[in-house]
Amino acid sequence: MDALKTSSRVLVIGAGAMGSGIAHVAAVAGHTVYLYDMQAEAVERGRAGIAKDLAFLVSRDKLTQDAADAALARVVPISSLADAADAMLAIEAIVERLDVKQTLFAELETVLSPEAILATNTSSLSITAMAAPLARPGQVVGMHFFNPAPRMKLVEVVSGLATDPAVAQTVHATAKAWGKVPVFAKSTPGFIVNRVARPYYGEALRVLAEQAATPATLDAVMREGCGFPMGPFELMDLIGHDVNHAVSQSVFAACFNDSRYTPHLIQQELVHAGRFGRKSGQGFYAYGEGKSLPASADFAPASPVRRVRVVGDLGPAAALIGRIEQAGITVERTAGSGHGWLEIGSARLMMSDGRTATRRAVDSRYDHVVLFDLCLDFAKTPRLTLCAADRCGRGALTDVVGTLQAAGLAVAQLDDVAGMLGLRTVAMLANEAADAVLAGIGSAADIDTAMRYGTNYPLGPLAWADRLGPAFIAEVLDHLRAHYVDTRYRLSPLLQRKALTGATFHAN
Repeated sequence: MDALKTSSRVLVIGAGAMGSGIAHVAAVAGHTVYLYDMQAEAVERGRAGIAKDLAFLVSRDKLTQDAADAALARVVPISSLADAADAMLAIEAIVERLDVKQTLFAELETVLSPEAILATNTSSLSITAMAAPLARPGQVVGMHFFNPAPRMKLVEVVSGLATDPAVAQTVHATAKAWGKVPVFAKSTPGFIVNRVARPYYGEALRVLAEQAATPATLDAVMREGCGFPMGPFELMDLIGHDVNHAVSQSVFAACFNDSRYTPHLIQQELVHAGRFGRKSGQGFYAYGEGKSLPASADFAPASPVRRVRVVGDLGPAAALIGRIEQAGITVERTAGSGHGWLEIGSARLMMSDGRTATRRAVDSRYDHVVLFDLCLDFAKTPRLTLCAADRCGRGALTDVVGTLQAAGLAVAQLDDVAGMLGLRTVAMLANEAADAVLAGIGSAADIDTAMRYGTNYPLGPLAWADRLGPAFIAEVLDHLRAHYVDTRYRLSPLLQRKALTGATFHAN
């Protein structure tokens, strides 16, 4: 299906930050854009914001002055929806209330031609419910941009039960022609991004609730160790806890109180206190003049051992061996079965598998067990995070810390929490993504694309599962479920099938 021709006119309803951003995108792509808002002054503010953004692009040599002037000229303020009667695509970006959006679309059906596409930028409301009372429900589709629309590449093209497939195809092609990265999704709570991303916040809040480490240390785990652009606590502060908590509540309620989406009391307390994050000056961190984010609570410098023994296969963490050797430490190798480990002094250093270090120590009948968390790239990571079994000697832990520091790693410690933070978060993201594929919400490729471009994740969750192996992800989740006795960590049937057969989510 072809994209809308640039001669087709676009109507954007709602001239706030999101609506004006969408109008910017369509105008730069060559369309005449009608910009409407019930408040006339909002239209002028929106158009002024577009002019400012276009000027910024010109200053960065991303757009010529002539192109910017032409794009701004194509943004036409209107005071009545009837003035946009020839628009072939209407995109609403108004208040997130189903009844208000239904009323708007019912009015648009009387104003626009029967062939006009009615698109909603909703991030959470049901496309099926929105379209149900309309005369032409097949023309209604989700076109979910991410803020700021001119810069964020992802667009979720969301179909309700009645959406005409040709309409969804046209919107997908149009978003692509506008320079976006569109993905198809099915109308379901949270669509792709807001559903699959819930564990990124939820697991961090649960680890914090166990007092495993400070928010700054946990943020460093995810940012420096796992390669996410922001840690979960600084990201929640940026989004706003009122907004983030409301989305969590919405998805939880829409999924009939499924434990996987349970909101957290810690965030609820912040909302009750008015500590919304950056916009209020206080969230997990304090903001304002003279304020800076606290640093991770890293270990003080310690001395390395002279000799390390590798037992078995370290799997994705094998690159640590080379880094230790480059530090001038002698490394011996011994064959072994199962998950391998490093013998550093009297300590056994192992990658987390979802069990606590204390559980691993009891299972192996060896007290001095130290675990390390998942990293995006063990060959390059600047940070490694540890947790120690309850009976691990302080000297054994210090030997591990000094040796890793000699290999060029900053080292911090979590209390002995199951799955640590990076591993349990990635495992839960992969599990959620697998369930989304199983439910037909999106393809594996579209879900990974959505998470890469909508949240800037370093890898799509399913690509990460392929890298680590679905069987390992399944093992981690099984250990988490056994530890917490919580259906939150139940295994996706699709992930279980991949684990049993050795198949991956993406073709090799």
